[in-house]
Amino acid sequence: MTLAQKVGVLALAVLLVLAVGAGAGVWLAARHYRPLLDTANLDLTNTKAARENLEALALEQGRKLGELVQAGEMRERSAALAQEKARQEAQPDYAAATNLLRERTGGDPAQAASAIIDKELGL
Repeated sequence: MTLAQKVGVLALAVLLVLAVGAGAGVWLAARHYRPLLDTANLDLTNTKAARENLEALALEQGRKLGELVQAGEMRERSAALAQEKARQEAQPDYAAATNLLRERTGGDPAQAASAIIDKELGL
């Protein structure tokens, strides 16, 4: 064998040892990290599902809150209308009460109120 052949065989042997070492390293790394990657992928899937569930719940909660706000505004409007209607219906009674108070005589306010009530009731 010539020197060039010996160097060539030696280079091939070194390359073969490097390739076997690299292959063994990849195999060992895959064997070590595969369970960790599977666990991480499972956690990622669970997290995505939980996030989607929370997004759906937040959307539903927002819709329900909007409905509650609208219902509250409608109740407020109807209460204002009922209050105005009651005020208009009470106007004649209020005017009559004002007239009675104007007619009251001097003295003790309790006796004056009693006299006004007796007068109103016809006693």
